[in-house]
Amino acid sequence: MSNSTSTVGTAQETSSKVCAVPAPAALPQIPDPQHVAPADARRLSKLLLLRLESLEEGTQEYQYVRNTLIEMNLTLVRYVARRFSSRRESMEDVLQVGTIGLIKAIDRYDPSRDVEFTTLAVPYIQGEIKRFFRDTTWSVRVPRRLQELRIDLARAREELEAQGSHEPSVAELAEHLGIPEEEVAEGLVACNGYDSDSIDRPIQAGGGGRQQTGLVADLVGTEDPALALAEDVQALKPHLAKLNDRDRTLLQLRFGAEMTQSEIGEELGLSQMHVSRLLTRVCAKLREGLLA
Repeated sequence: MSNSTSTVGTAQETSSKVCAVPAPAALPQIPDPQHVAPADARRLSKLLLLRLESLEEGTQEYQYVRNTLIEMNLTLVRYVARRFSSRRESMEDVLQVGTIGLIKAIDRYDPSRDVEFTTLAVPYIQGEIKRFFRDTTWSVRVPRRLQELRIDLARAREELEAQGSHEPSVAELAEHLGIPEEEVAEGLVACNGYDSDSIDRPIQAGGGGRQQTGLVADLVGTEDPALALAEDVQALKPHLAKLNDRDRTLLQLRFGAEMTQSEIGEELGLSQMHVSRLLTRVCAKLREGLLA
């Protein structure tokens, strides 16, 4: 009898302990998470983030809480994305990249640290968007250091132009930013890699900018074939000065007046063979001097 009473008492005690454990609160049903008021979104996000911490990843309940948090906080993504509305990139792409930052913030949020979720989420969203611009919008790949320097240079130019009316020089930009002039010059050159344009783009001018005046390719310089010739002429000058009068006359008649060897022979009273030998000797002498 005593054993039976003891068994019943133990069962009742165990039952009371089980009943003492609080049952998990029911998840709030949010029919339209994207249209929740900001104040309600902050309150509900705090509850859902606490609940997400206790759920097992991969379960249906976990997915519901996580997806609801994402949809309910998309207003944060739109808020951060508006800061980049002046960029040429599609706002839809910016929102998608910002949403990736929001998801990372949700997955890495720690409720025990007692920090507002927005305090963590906004830097994550902004960081993903900036990384997107850094990695995809430059026409030419440049180091990250120069990409960030471009932003500093643009800000410094605006500040200096607000103080005066002239375009700030490299020295003024370097002094304003507190960096060497060589680094500023390197940054300015790197800025040219941000935008690119087709050389087949028409140049427009005139009334309303509608009159086509040519193509960008027309303004692109090409290698001058006479440039190497000009260098050779300058290099030949000291060697030509060492020649005697007859040799210089031969060269002038052959390459300046473009006379044939027979015509030169008649002009100087020499045979064509003699003129040929003299020209060969003079050219060999000049070639030897240039190669030396």
